[in-house]
Amino acid sequence: MPFPNPANSSLPLSLFEEGDRVLRICNACRYCEGFCAVFPAMERRLDFAEKDLNYLANLCHDCGECYYSCQYAPPHEFALNLPQTLAEIRRESFRKYAWPGWGAALFRRNLLALILGALVTPLVVFLLLRTYVPSSVLFSAHTDREGAFYQVVPHSVMAAAFGAAGLLIFIALMAGFFRFWRETGGSLKTLLVPAIWRRAVSDTMRLRYLDGGGDDGADGCAYPSEVPSHARRWFHHLTFYGFLLCFAATAIAAFYHNVLGREAPYPWLSLPVMLGSIGGVGLLVGPVGLLWLKPMRDPELKNPIQSRMDIAFLAMLFLTSLTGFLLLLLRESSAMGVLLAIHLGIVMGLFLTMPYGKFVHGIYRFGALLCNASEERWAKAGGPRVK
Repeated sequence: MPFPNPANSSLPLSLFEEGDRVLRICNACRYCEGFCAVFPAMERRLDFAEKDLNYLANLCHDCGECYYSCQYAPPHEFALNLPQTLAEIRRESFRKYAWPGWGAALFRRNLLALILGALVTPLVVFLLLRTYVPSSVLFSAHTDREGAFYQVVPHSVMAAAFGAAGLLIFIALMAGFFRFWRETGGSLKTLLVPAIWRRAVSDTMRLRYLDGGGDDGADGCAYPSEVPSHARRWFHHLTFYGFLLCFAATAIAAFYHNVLGREAPYPWLSLPVMLGSIGGVGLLVGPVGLLWLKPMRDPELKNPIQSRMDIAFLAMLFLTSLTGFLLLLLRESSAMGVLLAIHLGIVMGLFLTMPYGKFVHGIYRFGALLCNASEERWAKAGGPRVK
């Protein structure tokens, strides 16, 4: 007898019932239990409420290995497609945990989010600069010296705009994380256990569950096709670490300005420029590689809405890096002011769409890995789950 779907569930009834059906069959079969964390976590449950479906869906890394190994996949009459089912549940969970709730509509309107981030926001920034910055400053060449960027956009304006946006985005992301964490049964006490953090961070940084199952990870995962490959894992690493390096470059630049009194633009061999350049290469190669793999994905595992969400986010990361490099290369030319407006606009657009696009999968997946580390610790100790 299926577990009843709560009246206040955010999942469509048909999707809830399909998730419950698929997981019950998988839980009885257990052939794939060594592939990733989803299957041991599934086996620790006898029934599947909505919170369990959302947790397992976000724990899934969508590698597809279980689909190709499943004896109940189509054309079997059971027609199991666990990766596809979990992907649909995962997308619905993004909408459920989004804060504020009205932003959840962007998860279904990915083209709108891309237009807002890549076109509208840069245009608004440029028009503002065109209105308030003299043409002799905006369209003139500037020497490569400290403070040139701030002749176009004062540091106080830049810091206030991105500081306010960053704070709002941080609040929105953390609100979503704690909504997810509270629903999955997590507690503050669990978040204070260092061993749980070490395990979750390690799994995240290594992309452990894209290694193809088991502990050796010799072959890679079944993405984009049934033939094992590490391609997705490496492109994902380039994107992830590229983003982190660019963030580190921004943080160090802020330290240079506020503590050391040194203003941008910085020399080519300065730490912010070197870190930003290395990270920028990652944000060019990684997204392009992931976009290259996407059309080769098995049609049985593709999801049009999910694909559009992925493409919008990857395009924004690529454009952020591309405009950053153009600004770096042409910062002494008369195009610097316009390029600065475009780059700042795209970065602001990326910021504003982060809580309502593919970026949030990292937030909830990390929360799921924390929950999984807590459950594994409980299972090995043979005692109650940490609360």
